[in-house]
Amino acid sequence: MNIFLNKKALYTSLFILIAGNVFIWQAILFGENKNLELYFLSVGQGDSQLINFPGGVQILVDGGPDAKVLNELARAMPEMDRRIELVIATHPELDHFGGLIDVLENYEVGVVITNGRQGTAKAYLDFEKVIAEKQIPVTRLFAGDKITYESAELEILWPTVAAARGKKTNESGIVFMLKNGGLRALYTADIGFETEEALRRKYDLDADILKVGHHGSKYSSDKKFLEEVSPAISVIGVGKNSYGHPTGAALGRLADVRSQIFRTDNFGTIKLVFADSFLRAFAR
Repeated sequence: MNIFLNKKALYTSLFILIAGNVFIWQAILFGENKNLELYFLSVGQGDSQLINFPGGVQILVDGGPDAKVLNELARAMPEMDRRIELVIATHPELDHFGGLIDVLENYEVGVVITNGRQGTAKAYLDFEKVIAEKQIPVTRLFAGDKITYESAELEILWPTVAAARGKKTNESGIVFMLKNGGLRALYTADIGFETEEALRRKYDLDADILKVGHHGSKYSSDKKFLEEVSPAISVIGVGKNSYGHPTGAALGRLADVRSQIFRTDNFGTIKLVFADSFLRAFAR
């Protein structure tokens, strides 16, 4: 499969069967990959999401803190599929990029996407080392860039070049909107109130699905931001932690906008399937 690395656009050939915007909810076992599947992987206190397109084309967003991500990928991807087309490292915090080291060592990866920011954790050197050893192309994406898969589009909303170089690592994370047919899913890395407000003032953030920012921190998921997004489903990547994540404040604000909340510490890996005019929720 050819991947064209152009500034403002990444193009890959893919056929996607997606239609409609009627929602139903159903908890059942994992099924075959016949439709667009959005996974929110259970990797402990960290973030990792897999976008699985029909035909076995995947985008992995972050990898959690360690090798736990490999077990979840093994369940989400066909046994013989050892290739991930795109890996997005939203920002260089260990609970987001640590597991990507193991992914890069165990899978063939087409392209790694970053915000260009260097990590300060020692493990970030290992991340860069495996990329170099495997000669994996790396590209930096910023607000205004797009990843396009025929009818599907990932619009990069954040960071700006200035934000990527700013003092606050969490506020430099890659934020994007996945759009296709009637589906809009917003992925928010670890951004807090500051970036949420900047996004709210600049974009139409209305979305069906929200990947909740910063594991449900009290400093993320602002009331006005959530009212703008108005998500039917909100997913929180979280595990055992000493930060109090997800906080009662964040959960309360999500409840106020009547969003259905799924947490990986309670449900395990969350799988959302969008096809044939339905969105189905699967919890393991």
